[in-house]
Amino acid sequence: MSDKIVHLTDDTFEAEVLKSDKPVLLDFWAPWCGPCRMVGPILDELASEQDDVKICKINIDDYQVAATNYKVMSIPTLLVIKGGEVVGQHIGAIAKADLKDFIATSLRK
Repeated sequence: MSDKIVHLTDDTFEAEVLKSDKPVLLDFWAPWCGPCRMVGPILDELASEQDDVKICKINIDDYQVAATNYKVMSIPTLLVIKGGEVVGQHIGAIAKADLKDFIATSLRK
């Protein structure tokens, strides 16, 4: 697990995500979710490769406020948030190359 990934709580969500000075890739996940476990190592790799995007994870079993606010119905749900606004959303597992494209495309919006 990368130490560059920020693990969020309901209390830290606003400061770490909505008030972040750089774009955020946010992963809504749970430990029991197979596809979430597939995405985890990819996020670890990206966290050590990319400094221009903050990577955050929030466990929806432990912290449900953000998941409710963003109407997360399936996990993993990946959001790109820039300036407090959602600029991209992907639901389900995703390959590393596709995730990089998803982030880049979202940030161009």
